[in-house]
Amino acid sequence: MKIYVDAGTTWTKILKIDNNEKKYKVIPTKDLKKIDIKPLKVTGHSIFKSDNYENEVVALANGARKYLEDNFIVLDLGSRDIKWVKYQNKKFQDMDWNSSCASATGATVEMLLKFYNVDVSELIFTKEKYAITCGIFGLEKIMDDVSNGLEPKIAISKFIHGIAYNAYIFTKSPEKICLSGGFCENRCFIECLEQYCKVLSLGRFVLVDGLAFSQG
Repeated sequence: MKIYVDAGTTWTKILKIDNNEKKYKVIPTKDLKKIDIKPLKVTGHSIFKSDNYENEVVALANGARKYLEDNFIVLDLGSRDIKWVKYQNKKFQDMDWNSSCASATGATVEMLLKFYNVDVSELIFTKEKYAITCGIFGLEKIMDDVSNGLEPKIAISKFIHGIAYNAYIFTKSPEKICLSGGFCENRCFIECLEQYCKVLSLGRFVLVDGLAFSQG
């Protein structure tokens, strides 16, 4: 059996391949120490002491290349970072990675949902967005608006629209973005991002697929 692990800050994605049968699993990263596995290759903020560690951007690019055509921009939004890779004519052309701004990450959204007891399915597209330049200032705007009577789900939706807009600008305003990561399951985020470009959701397992793809 071949095992590949993308150990994120909050969630860990696992791919097991046994006799060409693939099984995917998502677990909280805090539970990773509780299971006994020996991965063939790892990426992410991994707790494994392994020589077979692969850079996250490389894993993202390989995972996208498995599914996409010659030209694409793939964007991955994680719990604490945002990264993207551009390929043109089957060749790497550009990339960027930001792990220092909480206004563009999933952890802030998860914290807000828990704090206001809002389920992600309750979020809806709003034309209005918070002009977020900092996650802390974004939280301040949400708390001010909620204290003035705005429904928390609307305030969080406006925050997510701000994240989507930031992601679009961060990737240099492309015509199409191939989306990777947990935000693929956030309908509100996708609808917001679709206001600026076409969106193709690849799901949460692009990086572990990239590990397996590079392995051959």
